[in-house]
Amino acid sequence: MESVFVPHKSRKANVSKMERAVRIVVLLAVFLSSEINCQEAILHVSHGNTEREYCIVHNHSWTPLSQTLDAALQYPLVNMTSTVLCNSSGVTPDVVKGKALVVMRGDCDFSQKALVAQSLGATTLLIASNRTLITPSANDSEYAKIHIPLALMRYRDFLEVQVSGEGVQVKLYAPPHSKLDPSIAVMLLIAVVTVALGGFWSGACERDRLKSGVAGGGRGESKAESGELFLYSPLKVVVFVALMCGMLVLMYFFYNVLVYVIIAIFCLASASALFSCLDAVMDLIGCGTGSFSVRNWNLSVRSLILAAVCISIAVVWGVNRNEDRWIWILQDLLGIAFCLNFMKTISLSNFKICVILLSLLLVYDVFFVFITPFFTKNGVSIMVQVALGPDASGEKTQGNMVEVPAEPQTPSEKLPVVMRVPRFSSWAQNLCGMQFSILGYGDIIVPGLLVAYCSRFDVWINSSKKIYFISCCIAYLLGIIATFAVMLLSGMGQPALLYLVPFTLITSAVVAGCRGEMRQFWAGTTYEVRGPERVLDSSREPLLPEGRTDCSVEGDKC
Repeated sequence: MESVFVPHKSRKANVSKMERAVRIVVLLAVFLSSEINCQEAILHVSHGNTEREYCIVHNHSWTPLSQTLDAALQYPLVNMTSTVLCNSSGVTPDVVKGKALVVMRGDCDFSQKALVAQSLGATTLLIASNRTLITPSANDSEYAKIHIPLALMRYRDFLEVQVSGEGVQVKLYAPPHSKLDPSIAVMLLIAVVTVALGGFWSGACERDRLKSGVAGGGRGESKAESGELFLYSPLKVVVFVALMCGMLVLMYFFYNVLVYVIIAIFCLASASALFSCLDAVMDLIGCGTGSFSVRNWNLSVRSLILAAVCISIAVVWGVNRNEDRWIWILQDLLGIAFCLNFMKTISLSNFKICVILLSLLLVYDVFFVFITPFFTKNGVSIMVQVALGPDASGEKTQGNMVEVPAEPQTPSEKLPVVMRVPRFSSWAQNLCGMQFSILGYGDIIVPGLLVAYCSRFDVWINSSKKIYFISCCIAYLLGIIATFAVMLLSGMGQPALLYLVPFTLITSAVVAGCRGEMRQFWAGTTYEVRGPERVLDSSREPLLPEGRTDCSVEGDKC
């Protein structure tokens, strides 16, 4: 019996081909799994040369619709809104046979209406509703009996369709949209760039303070910038987190009152933060100030112009905050400035404080997202309820169930505590309402404080490669990608700190351990805080420039 010898190169080629095939299969699986069927659909109405589209809600697992307009069948529309169609009495089969039938909602189940319409020969059932449109469902025994499409539409939309008169033709279709919406990439970019810029800014400020300290006589003294806050005590960190918990609980119970307080505070804080950011940019590009005096007051033309611009942006946002179409741009702009200024202003003095703060906030995030639903009346977490507002029920429904208002509603007030980017692939967003991808400011600021500490530590050890800062930024990027991946796979919102905190803390600790600098990294700055001043603490071991092993203590350069 002859044996077959496969040359080494041939075997390698076969393995390579197999690997490529496996990768292709995996990519196809990911792509196909990312295509989901929405419960919102489109009612395409045509009358002569006039075409319009309206939002409808259906149940894809019960009565699936075509995914494209071209593939959808067209039927004449029959107005039967004078009845709720709980039985066939008073309805002539010849009138509805082969047509799309519109009836009113009420008095009986959706499945009963569908069975009656089906028995009369109707090809499609549309249920006009004056109440919130919900995903239609039925008992398990009823699902197999219904063979015609069933959907709910707004009654006000039907009245608009009815104006067209006789001869109206309709099509129902529900294009799938991808879970991998481009808005996720935009949100990821916003988060990573904000964290990186905030950390870089904090490091640059620290470098300027150290230079000014040396220039001031080499005694290591440097004034803290106005409004800067140093967290150097574990007790302060615990109190800070406890206050956050108390504030969140108060927002849950007194949302309708406190929301306006938070909005006012946000307008003031974000305008100030935006001014600080733009002023720093102007300094960076070397833009002059153009000072002048008025009654012994020395005023800067640049500062006045920037202040006017920042206040105007905050006021425009405050006035139009509930306009979904475009106001999210201003909210994200103000939010980015707020996060950047926060990361530059709040300084964590050492890695020990970073570990305590981030760990406590991780527990805080997980508790208020995953545990509190067991205690709330509606089963919604306190974090989600506060972030989205008590009236945002459409975004809090579980699974594939959706709710669409039947009538225009007064916009509910929402806390300005999240970045918002509209879902670009949401084909029905102009019909059923805009859908957004959101990310809380805390998911940027909290890991950003650690990134800022790493940036300052690079300055203290004179690291030209900025190894701690870059490593922590990469860890944040991987953490936020993991957050979005789990969210897409589970179909549920995630507490981002559950992934971001381990990624950033572990990475920073590993870098410090590998470089043999854990002792310095854990202890942090060689400066202690005394009031507004940062004074050299000679009791601690000085931090050394990268690559040096000796250093004088009293103000001389290493």
